[in-house]
Amino acid sequence: MQVSHSRDIANFFVVGINYKKTDAAIRGLFAINPSQYEQLLAHGKSVQLNDFFILSTCNRTEIYGFANQAQDFMELLCRETNGNLEQFEQIAYVKKGEEAIRHLYQVGTGLDSQILGDYEVVGQIRNAAKFSKQQQCLGGFLERLVNSVVQVSKLIKNETSLSAGTVSVAFAAVRLLGNRVPDIKNKNIVLLGVGKIGRNTCKNMMDYLGTSNITLVNRTAAAAVEFACAHGLQHAPIESLEPVLHAADVILVATNAPQPTVLARYFENTSPKFVIDLSIPFNVEDKVRTLPHVQVVNVDELSKVQDETLQMRQHEIPKAIAIIDEHMQEFLYWFRMRKHAVVLKAVKEKLTEIHSKEIQQQKNNAGFQLEDIEEVSSRIIQKMINLMAGKVRRDTEKSDQYIALINDIFEAGVNQD
Repeated sequence: MQVSHSRDIANFFVVGINYKKTDAAIRGLFAINPSQYEQLLAHGKSVQLNDFFILSTCNRTEIYGFANQAQDFMELLCRETNGNLEQFEQIAYVKKGEEAIRHLYQVGTGLDSQILGDYEVVGQIRNAAKFSKQQQCLGGFLERLVNSVVQVSKLIKNETSLSAGTVSVAFAAVRLLGNRVPDIKNKNIVLLGVGKIGRNTCKNMMDYLGTSNITLVNRTAAAAVEFACAHGLQHAPIESLEPVLHAADVILVATNAPQPTVLARYFENTSPKFVIDLSIPFNVEDKVRTLPHVQVVNVDELSKVQDETLQMRQHEIPKAIAIIDEHMQEFLYWFRMRKHAVVLKAVKEKLTEIHSKEIQQQKNNAGFQLEDIEEVSSRIIQKMINLMAGKVRRDTEKSDQYIALINDIFEAGVNQD
């Protein structure tokens, strides 16, 4: 893996897959959990890929950062996933430079989300970048860019209706239950996993369906107990998962386990079940779909739910793009000025070095007088001219460009026509 790369925008990449070309099963092969993320960051540092972060959600897995070539990131990403490099290369997209920067703005503002206007993704970006920074893998460019994306996301949320209304995977699940499951208030519901998506789904069920007959199961029992007590719900230990699922009518799965936790054998000789799998990778075993008395819906099927809210959001896209354009240009201006500042600082240091040497030479002269400063200054000026003239002579192909630039910088006013 080549590691020599500069922090120039031309070396800034995003490499990833998302819902547009891959289904949830494929995305699950390349999903990154926190433990894998930590391992990838550690390995990245070992091969000097030390300025990047990884975004892994139910809709996408992407890596943003500086590299010599996109292939470096593909190889890194596939080290810890269940998918292989050859498969990833066939389905992945690669963007670089300003195109990659714009992509992050579009992802962070919900323009590139499976459900248009998804506002949760910006928090996922912020957390992913924060974790990378904690592992010393986030540089100034990326930190500034992520901060700009977060700011733009807030502006778009406040100044447009792109995220107005209630549309999310969690809410789509609740709408689907309301449409597909008769008498939902009296059904026995089990929620497996009380992370953010699980909690949001649970709250939506209570708020919009008026149901409270919900049993929570979580690998960490304390989280289920705490949430159940706060909302007047039931809870059960993970060890009793099979009998709990036996008794359920509706099952929602929102875990992030690397392997399926809801198995086909749990549904042998049971009543009909309606199962919604909100997890990536899937946490409901494939064989469950073959059971005639169990209906399974996954996140991709949920995302197809369209309504008037999404149509209204479509009209807000031009406003959101205009806000992105404005702030992206501000970010790019900051980047260019930062590069200029580095050059100007180096020039200043070079001139200071010349000045110090000349002064020191004169001080070593026992007959040095204050009036000799004019002569010193003249020599410093001549040395600066010699440096510029030497560069022009050595690089004859660009000599005209150099002279024009010097003429412009010092406002010499020489007509070169």
